[in-house]
Amino acid sequence: MIFDKNGTTTIITQEKLKVVEFVEGVEKKYDSFKNDNVIINLFSINEISLADITEFLRISNKHRASNRSFVIVTDKVSYNEVPEEITVVPTVQEAHDLIEMEEIERDLDF
Repeated sequence: MIFDKNGTTTIITQEKLKVVEFVEGVEKKYDSFKNDNVIINLFSINEISLADITEFLRISNKHRASNRSFVIVTDKVSYNEVPEEITVVPTVQEAHDLIEMEEIERDLDF
């Protein structure tokens, strides 16, 4: 698992772990990035299912409840398939753009 902090955003990239193990690792390290917006980069995973994405539901809900963005990057699952509580985009650039929009909304109290 690779952590890359850029300003108020932390990008967490999966290396070789299975999704369940990756989620467990993210949860263990949560305190180190809990005040940042988070991008979970799953682009290196060749096969990912809707069930794999929903493994992130608990941590996504926790993070978003603290008024921070939590975005998953993968092009293997359509954002139309995932629950509303989880944000999925196909590229890291779109994740950054989405976080920027959400920060503007929070600043304007939307």
